[in-house]
Parts: sequence; structure tokens; C-alpha cells
Amino acid sequence: MNLLLNLFLTFAKIGLFTFGGGYAMIPLIEKICVEKKQWITQDEMMNITVIAESTPGPIAINCATFVGFKKKKFLGALIATVGMVLPSFCIIFAISKLLDHFLEITWIAHAFQGIKIAVGILILDAAIKMLQKMQKKPMPKVFMLCAFAAMLLINIFSVRISSIILMLTAGLISLILFMVKKPAVKGGDGK
Repeated sequence: MNLLLNLFLTFAKIGLFTFGGGYAMIPLIEKICVEKKQWITQDEMMNITVIAESTPGPIAINCATFVGFKKKKFLGALIATVGMVLPSFCIIFAISKLLDHFLEITWIAHAFQGIKIAVGILILDAAIKMLQKMQKKPMPKVFMLCAFAAMLLINIFSVRISSIILMLTAGLISLILFMVKKPAVKGGDGK
């Protein structure tokens, strides 16, 4: 029961004090769940991030669900997910009920401009940490550079291509390369 309460309070704190969505929450989830509480390993965090990005739903909620499931199966997943969602839901509900023109208030509009900059920095920080922890093999780096170049060109030339197409393409290429390498390995040891 203590672990369930701990899961709820941990993810409620992350959901309450992190602005900017899932990518901005990744560094905090990593710091708490990997470094501080050691609920998951660094490799699991990297895998969670990749899987959570490629599955439906917000990345932070998917991460909370995975960590909760790893610790306490279905009930843990439910409690961690509710903990992540509840603070944001309550805040947005209160704002929608109390203020009709919330962002028209000058000081709030300026505060959100500052938050946008901070969120960009948090996302950049998460990307840099993931790059530093990436496998030292050349193939993941080639995929990363190709995806970065493709996204940059897509943005520069305002082409409408979903990032999902890039992820599926990278997955397909990786699968093909795996299948090509696999027979070569079998043939090399005499089997």
C-alpha cells in the first residue's frame, strides 16, 4: 500500500510541477524514477521513451503507466496514471470555470511566454541526455542524424510529413538491416 501511495504522490508531483507536456517531463521522470527511487534502469527509461513516443497518448502518461505496471502490475499502472493526470485536469478544470479570458490577463500571457522558452530548454536538455546515453554503435547514430536532417528539411521547406512516417520508416529500415545481418551471422559459424 505504501508503494501505491508513493507512486501516486510521485507522479502527481511530476504532473503538478512540470509545464510543457511530456517531453518537458522526461528529465524529471528520469531523475526521480531512475536516479532517486531506482524503480527502473536507465536502459528501461530509454526504451520507455521510445515506446511511449510511438504509442497513442501523451508520452508522460505512457511513462507513468509503464513504471506503475513494472512496480505493481495493473493497480500500479492505474494509480501512477491517475497521479500524473489528476493535477493537470484539476488545474485546467479550475481555469475553465473561474476565468473566461485567462490568457487575456497581461501578466499571465507574459508568464506563459517565459514558460514556452523554459519548455524548449527542458526538451533540448532531454534530447542531449538521451544522445549521451545512446549506444556507442554507429547505426543508432546514423538513424538519429538522418531523422534530424529529414525533420529539419521538412520544417525548412514546410512539407507536411508526419513524424510517425519517419519513425515507421526507421523501424522498417532497422528491421530489414536486422534480417539481412541475421542470415550472414548464421552462415559465418557453419550452421
